[in-house]
Amino acid sequence: MTDGAPTPILPGEATADLCDRLGEQARVCHLPWRSYGGLQAAGAPMACVQAFEDAGPLRALLDTPGQGRILVADAGGGLRVAVLGERMARLGLANGWRGVIVHGAVRDVAALAGLDFAVLALGAVPRRAPAQSHAETRHGALALGGVAIADGDWVALDADGVVFVRSA
Repeated sequence: MTDGAPTPILPGEATADLCDRLGEQARVCHLPWRSYGGLQAAGAPMACVQAFEDAGPLRALLDTPGQGRILVADAGGGLRVAVLGERMARLGLANGWRGVIVHGAVRDVAALAGLDFAVLALGAVPRRAPAQSHAETRHGALALGGVAIADGDWVALDADGVVFVRSA
């Protein structure tokens, strides 16, 4: 999971403690996240993907070994369609992903709450996004809430918010 690099987030470390310990290295993402998954706190390396109104890129990544990572999906902040639902969350969980953060909408909220899987999103909507792209459109870098992030960076999430830390 870490390729021998030091882990910037301590096991079970709260985001507030992480910010206190790392100062400006802990980059707080100031977006109105809502928690939908049964796993309410997590810290892990992440993978990034661009997925505006397209569930295909998320499905492609969640269908690969997650190795305990958290997938961060930029759905453009859109709330018109959900790019993640119960079936995709179960697929990710089965493949070893720890959770998904969606800059957009999710669906199947009651079912997501019962999974040992972290799910954060801006909102929920019942309409599913089509899987327009069958190829993985992985994005090495994204910007969310004024914070630049990239594959391999770390993310911590809990009831206080979302904090990104650059990989060492």
